[in-house]
Amino acid sequence: MFEGSYVAIVTPFKNGKVDAAALKGLIEFHIENGTNGIVPCGTTGESATLVRAEHEEVIGITVETCAGRVPVLAGTGSNATHEAIELTQIAEKLGADGALLITPYYNKPSQEGLYQHFVAIAKETKLPVVLYNVPSRTAINMLPATVARLSKIENIVGIKEASGDLVQISEIIQACDSDFSVISGEDSLNWPILALGGKGFISVAVNIVPKKFAQLYKAASEGDVETAKSLHYELLKLNDVMFVETNPIPVKAALAFMGCIDNEFRLPLCPPSDDNLNKLKSVLKEYGAA
Repeated sequence: MFEGSYVAIVTPFKNGKVDAAALKGLIEFHIENGTNGIVPCGTTGESATLVRAEHEEVIGITVETCAGRVPVLAGTGSNATHEAIELTQIAEKLGADGALLITPYYNKPSQEGLYQHFVAIAKETKLPVVLYNVPSRTAINMLPATVARLSKIENIVGIKEASGDLVQISEIIQACDSDFSVISGEDSLNWPILALGGKGFISVAVNIVPKKFAQLYKAASEGDVETAKSLHYELLKLNDVMFVETNPIPVKAALAFMGCIDNEFRLPLCPPSDDNLNKLKSVLKEYGAA
């Protein structure tokens, strides 16, 4: 259901508030450059520091601006099941096409707890649900057996897999039906995961050069191995520098340098060090993004 090159879009701020005009501009930039879908309020969108009203505002702006041209997969996860249900129902009311739900962080549930968490959410919404596994952020890894169980729930349609473990990802693809979308959440592994049978990727670096990533997905989906491989290696340095500090610090600094958003962060995130900013600028120039 959710396939292609999706952007984990940043949330631009201006004077401490969501910069609606900048967000709309970013969305138009992506649609014009072939991005297949928009993911607001994810990790890159600083969902952890958005208050409820801002969460609703960002999803609403995204749905309104996309206007059905590309799908909106809204981040609605929480480490509290009841809050995740409420956020998902808000996204549904606002017209999102699906909900991206991270595994609960900090409280470290068991595999059975993960299963019950996602089943409880899926029962309370008609939206298609995409699971999100990112152990480096949450301190919990959702195992292939748990994903396979959840894939049997009618409206749980995929997973954004950011464990970085290609064996685990292979086991998920093997264990789930072919209509279950396994989506890369690890920028440097986008092409390898597509080659294994993944359906797309939700990427940080797409924020910077969306056309290149759209070309990568197109080549991979059409079986053009040489073009996909070439783009994979071409994008490695950009993918790497996007994580020279905690995401989304580098990508927001890059977009500010490109003149797309204000150079504003929300604590506890702060601007990158001068050394890392210089590295970032140098790489952006190599990609013609500065």
